Amino acid sequence: MPGPIPGWLLLLGALTAIGPLSVDMYLPSLPTIARDLNTSSAAAGLTLTVFLISLAIGQLIYGPASDRFGRKPPLYIGLAMYVAASIGCAFAKDATMLAVLRGVQGFGGCAGMVIARAAVRDRMDPAGAAQAYSTLMLVMGVAPILAPMIGGAVLQFTTWRVIFALLTAFGVLSLVAVHYLMRESLAPEQARRLAVSHVLRDYWELLRDHHYAAYMWCGAVFLSGMFAYITVSSFVLIDGYGLTPSQYAWVFGSNAAGMIAASRVNVRLVRKYSPARVLRRALWVPAITSVLAAAAAAAGFTPLPLVLAALFCYIASIGCISPNTGALAMAGQGARAGTGSALMGAMQFGLGMVTGTVVAAVGQTALPLLGMMAVCAVAALVLGLRITREEPAA
Repeated sequence: MPGPIPGWLLLLGALTAIGPLSVDMYLPSLPTIARDLNTSSAAAGLTLTVFLISLAIGQLIYGPASDRFGRKPPLYIGLAMYVAASIGCAFAKDATMLAVLRGVQGFGGCAGMVIARAAVRDRMDPAGAAQAYSTLMLVMGVAPILAPMIGGAVLQFTTWRVIFALLTAFGVLSLVAVHYLMRESLAPEQARRLAVSHVLRDYWELLRDHHYAAYMWCGAVFLSGMFAYITVSSFVLIDGYGLTPSQYAWVFGSNAAGMIAASRVNVRLVRKYSPARVLRRALWVPAITSVLAAAAAAAGFTPLPLVLAALFCYIASIGCISPNTGALAMAGQGARAGTGSALMGAMQFGLGMVTGTVVAAVGQTALPLLGMMAVCAVAALVLGLRITREEPAA
């Protein structure tokens, strides 16, 4: 998208960033939370898993609701719920209470993520949407750079509870911005019925839509490798390799910077080539690098530089892969953009919960993490190559 980023897209980017902020800002504090609440690292990690589950389930509700009532009303409800839960998290007394409140927080925060994608589809054709999603990724990509650094800085000077106070403030600002700055993008005549049977039929038809489902699964499988990284990378790098929370924040931020750079490259590429062609090439990068790193780890060769390089290549590739899978999946879903966005997001976070749980259960070391990323990257490559061959040459 040439020129400065439009204000409406910046706001949608901020709404999309609620999820990454809510995860990334407190990642460096997971070991500290486990000690402070006198619980295990697995129990502390469960607060992240619960958050991801609620993000997945919540999107399935907000998407159809936004197709019926418009994009703004569900945002009001979701953001208000997010603010209330964030306040509760700041005062949680034990790991169980924190996990429950994180679930409520995720259920509220996912409204911004699913509705932002739908609002882009309301305004854009597929090529424009690919550029817009790349720009959304640039805006929300600032969150993984700043959030862990902010979280690490908070831990140096005060308690992890302040992190949730900051998330509360972000939620309040987002709510105010939606009210005063966001224009409703769903035309009244496009409103759809909200009967349960109608919603379930929409979801079933989306799963049977070969074009939508293929790109949706390709993107979801690939992003599930990122969720494995999010779930255990703090334990792998801090507990396993001895990085401090601040050093971990710099690593996390560097990977996010790579994702931002790739998203900007993607904007330029999709002006010249079709999103399908760009996707077909981009999928090879994480597949090759993650397989090589996993093979080295299986052979017992896991120096820190190798692990960091593999993580960087995978996370940076999201900047080229995710915008294009999203735009191509949503291309034919103008009449049910909210529902299509909801199913896509739910599958991404649902699979992410599975991969994160599996990696955490197998072991919080480099080999399970790199192995899971390799599996996800190769599966996404196979899916992507198959569906993009059906696209017109461009």
